[in-house]
Amino acid sequence: MSSSNEEKMSKKAAKKRAAKLEKLSRKHEREEATSSSSSLPLEEEDESFSSNYGDVTPKSAAEAVEGKELTDVSNLVEEIVGSEVSIRGRVHNHRLVGKKLFVILRQSVSSVQCVVEEARVGTSMFKFVRQLSHESVVELIGVVSLPKKPLTGTTQQVEIHVTKMYCLSRSSLNLPLVVEDAARSEADIEKSVKDGKPAARVLQDTRLNNRPLDLRTPANQATFRIQCHVQIAFREFLLSKGFLEIHTPKLIAGSSEGGSAVFRLDYKGQPACLAQSPQLHKQMAICGDMRRVFEVGPVFRAEDSFTHRHLCEFVGLDVEMEIRMHYSEIMDLVGDLFPFIFTKIEERCPKELESVRKQYPFQSLKFLPQTLRLTFAEGIQMLKEAGEEVDPLGDLNTESERKLGQLVLEKYKTEFYMLHRYPSAVRPFYTMPCEDDSNYSNSFDVFIRGEEIMSGAQRIHDPELLEKRARECGIDVMTISTYIDAFRYGAPPHGGFGVGLERVVMLLCALDNIRKTSLFPRDPKRLAP
Repeated sequence: MSSSNEEKMSKKAAKKRAAKLEKLSRKHEREEATSSSSSLPLEEEDESFSSNYGDVTPKSAAEAVEGKELTDVSNLVEEIVGSEVSIRGRVHNHRLVGKKLFVILRQSVSSVQCVVEEARVGTSMFKFVRQLSHESVVELIGVVSLPKKPLTGTTQQVEIHVTKMYCLSRSSLNLPLVVEDAARSEADIEKSVKDGKPAARVLQDTRLNNRPLDLRTPANQATFRIQCHVQIAFREFLLSKGFLEIHTPKLIAGSSEGGSAVFRLDYKGQPACLAQSPQLHKQMAICGDMRRVFEVGPVFRAEDSFTHRHLCEFVGLDVEMEIRMHYSEIMDLVGDLFPFIFTKIEERCPKELESVRKQYPFQSLKFLPQTLRLTFAEGIQMLKEAGEEVDPLGDLNTESERKLGQLVLEKYKTEFYMLHRYPSAVRPFYTMPCEDDSNYSNSFDVFIRGEEIMSGAQRIHDPELLEKRARECGIDVMTISTYIDAFRYGAPPHGGFGVGLERVVMLLCALDNIRKTSLFPRDPKRLAP
């Protein structure tokens, strides 16, 4: 063989040998990494990690993490990278990549990626974590780290490298709905269909039948935090204006608003019903010289209304106050109160609003600094000019309300406005008629995005006129005698309003159904869960 051929063969052999050595070197490095946590045999290695994982009670979990204080997931930020933390949450999902398990841990509206490495925690713990069912409640310890790439599937932009994990409560493997499915937006579902991998659409009845699971979605968590802050702002504003919070009875002898839409029951042998509103007792509080009062409490309506905006039980935000000169004083209060609430929600709940928007996209509510007021007659005229046929002395139906809302938005650039001087025939018996025309009343409704959220009015404080109006409305005066008697001892001019909390939140977030803003809805067909 020539020297040139020998030279070529030796170079080829050298390359093969170098490649083999490189391969062996890499294998050695992997083996080293795998055994870096312990040089013990596998059985002994897993034994050494056995106290770092398992199914435990809350007390034993606290002992296992050595009493380390829990950190809220929302507080896991870049500033604490390198710190060891203990957190609790639900297993949202997990993804296996080689010898690493990426677990998304969810806590209310917040979520964080947790990394479990088999080389670090041992084979048995790795299997334990991998076998945890979705929605199981776990507590873990780990080090806060910054991922190489920005995270898109979690609220927090850090990750936790797990060293210990304990399961406090295992979820069933057969979930009636998957939270991840229930949290998808309509756009996400449509995209999945286009991509040929259709995602599950969770229907409303499935959601409501399994409400404890459904409530875990980020949008639902955010919705009820927004609802909480609406109540806080409502109370905050009224207390600053000298109002007193009261609590009125929900069991009453007669209907509070007349009509048949009441839940009747037997009260120790006496006929009774659930209050349709705190109206009568709010007024009696004013007669008791409380001057300015409000209440947040349940309201019951036995209407067979199968609509997107009616419930048989809802939370009422009610106000009653003395009037000095004119019922416009009540509208002045409303005109300041609700812009205050809207502004506070924008300031205090930006993350919650964004969570709702992610699943149910909507535009922020348009409202004016000075709330728009139109008379009922002006509203009717706007509808007529738009070609709508409406009864000038009748009430507005849902379609007319929406149409008027569109017309008001186009003309006045607002989605929040008042309509006042309603026809007397469509208001409760205790509503004060207008002095200049008894066909109309000193009353008003308030609208958001073309839907009514509130009714308000000046009340009749003359007992004779009150009796007359009650009879005209078909109400047995004897059943409300204690209410009417309250006005026989002197009563100041007064008025107020009532608004449904769930409806306010529904329209503020432009949701399509009031059941989304009721924790456990009660409608004509639903009494559970």
